[in-house]
Amino acid sequence: MIAWAITDKGLARRENQDSFHLEVSHAVNQALCVVCDGMGGAKSGNVASQMAAGTFMDEMRFQAKPGMSPRAVRTALVSSVAAANMRVYEKAQSSSEFYGMGTTLVGAAVSRGSALIVNVGDSRAYLVDTEGITQITRDHSLVEDLIGRGELSREEAKVHPSKNLITRALGTEAAVIPDLFTVELREGDFLLLCTDGLTNVVDDQEILFEILHGGDPADCCERLKNLANDRGGPDNITLVLVHI
Repeated sequence: MIAWAITDKGLARRENQDSFHLEVSHAVNQALCVVCDGMGGAKSGNVASQMAAGTFMDEMRFQAKPGMSPRAVRTALVSSVAAANMRVYEKAQSSSEFYGMGTTLVGAAVSRGSALIVNVGDSRAYLVDTEGITQITRDHSLVEDLIGRGELSREEAKVHPSKNLITRALGTEAAVIPDLFTVELREGDFLLLCTDGLTNVVDDQEILFEILHGGDPADCCERLKNLANDRGGPDNITLVLVHI
């Protein structure tokens, strides 16, 4: 198993409010990764995403034990999100400087045979394999809810004026309910975690092409980041790519 990551502020934003952490343990062929996209003003967004990503990883390391069952890993993911949420929430309540800040979070515990994924907000996880690209997570966003109710098409959602309005985030309430997903993995598969700075301007088929056919996988994150910036780089861009 091998993994790569990149983050970039894009071309339109003054600061990068995205954060990520990535750890690969080659000895046991496992990876732990998280991507967060902060909100709430320049300084607050940075604080929220860095705090959430760091707390999530610290909690997962603390709870990790050799031979954990999938059920135990799911429990650890949920409790790690809860700890990250509470830390950001308490910081947001501590002063007017940080009030209202929050962040998305998508995290994964990856082994050779499967990945357990946790998600809050509209940062995404994708599976890329020889059969194509599949979005694993479901966005917690207004447009996703409208699509689910049949009131909006996917194409209409791309240009909807409220496409960036998320309905669930870390740090905005004292408690948050994450979504959990389990994905079976085969040798050669890719798992991608990313923020909407990529997915708002690069579509799924372009992501698929770059990962499978664009060249050396080690350069894929750079290629996708450059592609997003070629489209104007309207937001911060962060990717974590794991190759099984």
